[in-house]
Amino acid sequence: MPVIKGGKKHALPAGNGRLLKLELLSNPEALCLVRATVERAAEVLHFPDTDTRAIVRSVDEALANVMRHAYGGNPGKPIEVVCNKVKLDGGAKGKRAGLEIVLEDRGAAPDPAKFKSRPLDEIRPGGLGLHFIRESMDVVEFRRKKGKNQLRLVKYLSPAEQDPGS
Repeated sequence: MPVIKGGKKHALPAGNGRLLKLELLSNPEALCLVRATVERAAEVLHFPDTDTRAIVRSVDEALANVMRHAYGGNPGKPIEVVCNKVKLDGGAKGKRAGLEIVLEDRGAAPDPAKFKSRPLDEIRPGGLGLHFIRESMDVVEFRRKKGKNQLRLVKYLSPAEQDPGS
């Protein structure tokens, strides 16, 4: 079941471009490499620093959750990270460019009904990663397809931030 910020599903037209595909193993040491790669992809698409940090933090948290929960902390399990440049037809507002990141793993199937953050006023470490992901990204969707977990994260540039040539 998709979890979508704003309650609307965004349809992406064909012709969007793949920027990169990473295949890694569930090893926390790989997180720094993914963070650096996603950061550079966001910079190439002209995201401002605050959005770039939010995107990187969201991907890092999602990957840590895959390693911790889907794979139960077991190292050496496959994870795929795909980054795509996307454009959303915003109607009268024109097309909005963005970055789509799809994480895929073969771990245990989670129960989407349990995708809850703890209350914000409960002061203790942990449990807020999903909250930060939902607040940082424009689209957050989860699905299970052909025995694989897929998490789709999308962040759009605001019209003022887009490169005039994009």
